[in-house]
Amino acid sequence: MSKVVWKGGALSAPLPPVMVTCSDGEKDNIITIAWTGIVNTVPPKTYISVRPSRHSYDMIKNSGEFAINLTPAPLIKSADYCGIYTGSKVDKFEKCGLTKTAASQIGAPLIEECPLALECRVTDIIPLGSHHMFLADIVAVDVDESLLGGDGKLHLEKAGLAAFAHGEYFELGKKIGNFGFSVKKKKKNYNKNK
Repeated sequence: MSKVVWKGGALSAPLPPVMVTCSDGEKDNIITIAWTGIVNTVPPKTYISVRPSRHSYDMIKNSGEFAINLTPAPLIKSADYCGIYTGSKVDKFEKCGLTKTAASQIGAPLIEECPLALECRVTDIIPLGSHHMFLADIVAVDVDESLLGGDGKLHLEKAGLAAFAHGEYFELGKKIGNFGFSVKKKKKNYNKNK
């Protein structure tokens, strides 16, 4: 496979177009973020990277809290809107018809219509250049009961989550494997023709 080499740039895909909720105690806001992910398992840690010029930046910096609401495909228009308009001029909850619901561990609200949310407390703010990274502990995970099986197992495939890749949104599609399937031993068939 022949490749062309470009100058280093911010290209990674797919990414989750999450709706991050935050609050200053009086006003709540939503900012859509694609620069996010998990950085550690124990303790569970995540990050979001935000430009200091964004309205949500000071809300998150001053409160030390935010929630990452995972976006299902039916809400992608709202996620796009929340990434374009500033919360200093628009109430994004009202404009997008989204419902605020209380978080269990933080002061920022969650988005009721999102099937999963990570409640986060900031531990570090790391200036990186155009963005500052908010490194945070995940202090609670809120899961819609419709995603749980009878055994309590999470069925994330039922969430219908969206992905973002190079300026375009996609709905996650078919399953192509499970973690570890490449090394899983095949079951022996002892009922072969005798």
